[in-house]
Amino acid sequence: MPQVLLIEDDASVRDGMELVLRRHGYGVETAATGEEALALLAGERGAAVELAVLDLMLPGMDGFEVCRRIRARTATLPIIMLTARGDDEDIVTGLEAGADDYVVKPVTAPVLEARIRAALRRAEPGAGAGVGVGASGSAGMGAGAWAGRPDHGDRSEHGGLVIDRAGLTVTKHGTPVALPPTELRVLLELSAAPGRVLTREHLLASVWDHTFLGDSRLVDAAVGRLRAKIEDVPARPRYVQTVRGFGYRFGPL
Repeated sequence: MPQVLLIEDDASVRDGMELVLRRHGYGVETAATGEEALALLAGERGAAVELAVLDLMLPGMDGFEVCRRIRARTATLPIIMLTARGDDEDIVTGLEAGADDYVVKPVTAPVLEARIRAALRRAEPGAGAGVGVGASGSAGMGAGAWAGRPDHGDRSEHGGLVIDRAGLTVTKHGTPVALPPTELRVLLELSAAPGRVLTREHLLASVWDHTFLGDSRLVDAAVGRLRAKIEDVPARPRYVQTVRGFGYRFGPL
């Protein structure tokens, strides 16, 4: 039974969402404030939590700060944020703070449960090891493949960046880089075909499991967080490059 931490200050909303999640087979911990949620995660009960659903508008410490503090503690806990309809600036800020996905309130049970299911799949051990690109995901903008130097098996070296697809680890100049599941899957997807351009739509489908017309902000925010960790100068990316009007590709300038 997956354990979900629901952080929501509105008691009626919290109770309704808890009931829905329990009916779908989830164990649920609840918190009405960010401070309560962080204390729970730091305690014995927090060790069992596999995903957090986080409302951005909380009393006291807001959801943005809660998200940042969770990310400072762990890179692996999936975070789905709840936001009010039309708050585009809040969505972008929340994604930049480290959230993996978001849903807009009022949220329907099928949408919330589908997003939780997809986030938990991304976080499963080995979930990102087999990702790869197909012809349908390429914009056909070959820029000269940079395959990197294979060391052994699924391990490849790209300059100072070493990607171990079997072990699901990344190091930069010998130092481990802690990547949340979403950012790791983005890197694995792009690096599977160096030099090939992948559209945002392809990345949404392959990384987030969004089969509907998705939100490119999810991709752009994840790429921004990834660049901050693997690039020497994030503003001048060497590894994850933007191809304007198409998407992203992996490979040095």
